[in-house]
Amino acid sequence: MADPKGFLTTPKQLAERRPVDVRLRDWNEVYVERSLLPIITKQAGRCMDCGIPFCHNGCPLGNLIPEWNDLAYRDDFVGAIERLHATNNFPEFTGRLCPAPCESACVLGINQDAVTIKNVEVTIIDKAWDRGGVTPQVPERLSGKTVAVVGSGPSGLAAAQQLTRAGHTVVVYERADRIGGLLRYGIPEFKMEKRHINRRIEQMRAEGTRFRTGVEVGVDLTGQDLRSRFDAVVVAAGATTARDLPVPGRELNGIHQAMEYLPLANKVQEGDYVDSPISARGKHVVVIGGGDTGADCVGTAHRQGAASVTQLEIMPRPSEDRPTGQPWPTMPMTYKVTSAHEEGGERIYSVSTTHFAGDADGNVQELHLVEVAFKDGKFEPVPGSEKVIPAQLVTLAMGFTGTDVQNGLVEQLGVDLDARGNIARDGKFGTNVSGVYVCGDAGRGQSLIVWAIAEGRSAAAAVDKYLGGKTPLPAPIKPTDRPLVV
Repeated sequence: MADPKGFLTTPKQLAERRPVDVRLRDWNEVYVERSLLPIITKQAGRCMDCGIPFCHNGCPLGNLIPEWNDLAYRDDFVGAIERLHATNNFPEFTGRLCPAPCESACVLGINQDAVTIKNVEVTIIDKAWDRGGVTPQVPERLSGKTVAVVGSGPSGLAAAQQLTRAGHTVVVYERADRIGGLLRYGIPEFKMEKRHINRRIEQMRAEGTRFRTGVEVGVDLTGQDLRSRFDAVVVAAGATTARDLPVPGRELNGIHQAMEYLPLANKVQEGDYVDSPISARGKHVVVIGGGDTGADCVGTAHRQGAASVTQLEIMPRPSEDRPTGQPWPTMPMTYKVTSAHEEGGERIYSVSTTHFAGDADGNVQELHLVEVAFKDGKFEPVPGSEKVIPAQLVTLAMGFTGTDVQNGLVEQLGVDLDARGNIARDGKFGTNVSGVYVCGDAGRGQSLIVWAIAEGRSAAAAVDKYLGGKTPLPAPIKPTDRPLVV
């Protein structure tokens, strides 16, 4: 055990965020650099080393949390990164982006503040990078087998790295111009600077993974091409079909899907544009959708100089405490104030958009909404609650409905879809087509980054066994596993 009395004597401390007026002037990560270093060993010492560590069950990756908490408390960060990398290929991603179901499942969190697991995790990996402790793991021998991975998000990258280290020749195909999927173009720079992706890609290249950008499988390269060229195919294309809002006025200029808006802001940071082709500068911005993607749109609009930012959510405002119907160790739906919400704007709950109104040139100018109440299994408008708010830029951040089937890839591969529009798979990540596997959001539906990485690792183990008859790779989960969330 780290510190036997740590959970009693040490109060919870989180990473310090930079002042709002400072961080809105740039796109750097919102946290004060290295603010965790003076406090992290004591924070790790709050871990109780439980007899049954429920944080393991809360984490889809099965991270060995009490072990690396203990090592971090003892200032053994070499041992800590070894334990952390044993289950997680990219802790610098999860330590910044994951909503931490492990902390919701922390035993200490039953009646006190949970251990700051994410902060410990990100400190361990950042110190490892700083000290040269993250090096390529080149396979001792090659198998002679080839694998194509479609998609370079966290699931595809995890599968590719595991398979490369097992000795297979792996090619990752990405339709965008840079590797990273939604990590690259869906996550704003202020949440995770893209240098973290870049150095992982360089590590993977040094290990032998090959990357092909600007290639859309299904259009530039067919599914039949992949099956004929490679011994196995892993589809990790994500769940990229966005949910739309079919109301009058949707066709007006200035209404965009979040994944049309956010990538352009990231491309500015990459140097592709001086200013974003879709900018919030000087505009009244409305973000429809109250989740993480909506918050990303809010933070992006603030940095672009929006005149105002309003975020709409059809659900009621969550409670600040754990709801009685979502007991420990489940991950509760509670009211959260993200860094973007700290920066300003208004959040309106229990409302639904009825229609948009525009000017003579076809540009959106107003959003008409109504309050709603949930009755008899559906949302009903509240009479007399109609309201009009200014809206010169609207972003739709209402989630995704399934993997992209419009480019022909699903049909070309001959794989089946399930009732939710995801690619169907068996208990070993295999599709109905021999040698074709699926992992991440393409098979699971929109989910957490930890599930994406866990599924990528598990699918890699299944592919390795398919190619060689056995595998030393760990397979911590099955597609039928469910997180401790509601």
